[in-house]
Amino acid sequence: MKPQQLLKGLLASAVMGISLLAPLAAQAADPAETITIRNDGDNTYYEFRVNGEISEIKVVPKVGPEYYLIPSQQEDGEFVRKDNPNMRVPKWVIFRW
Repeated sequence: MKPQQLLKGLLASAVMGISLLAPLAAQAADPAETITIRNDGDNTYYEFRVNGEISEIKVVPKVGPEYYLIPSQQEDGEFVRKDNPNMRVPKWVIFRW
C-alpha cells in the first residue's frame, strides 16, 4: 500500500469518527436548560427552566435583597420562597368568570 493511499484512508476514518462523535458532544451540554429574563415594573425575573418546566425563579427587586422562588411540593402551580418555604402568601379571588 502506498503512503498516499494510507494517508487518505486514515484521514477518511478520522473525519468519519469525528462526524459520529458530534451528536454525543451535543447531548453532553444540556440544551434543555433555558433562562428567560423578564422585567415587570420594579422587579426583574430570571426563570430557570429544565425541559420546559420551571425549576426556580430568581427575583431581583429594584430595592431590597434578591430571592428565589421554587415550585411548591404541596400545591401544583404555586411557588414558595427558597429561603423561607413555610411563608404563606395570602391569595384572594377578586373576579372569576
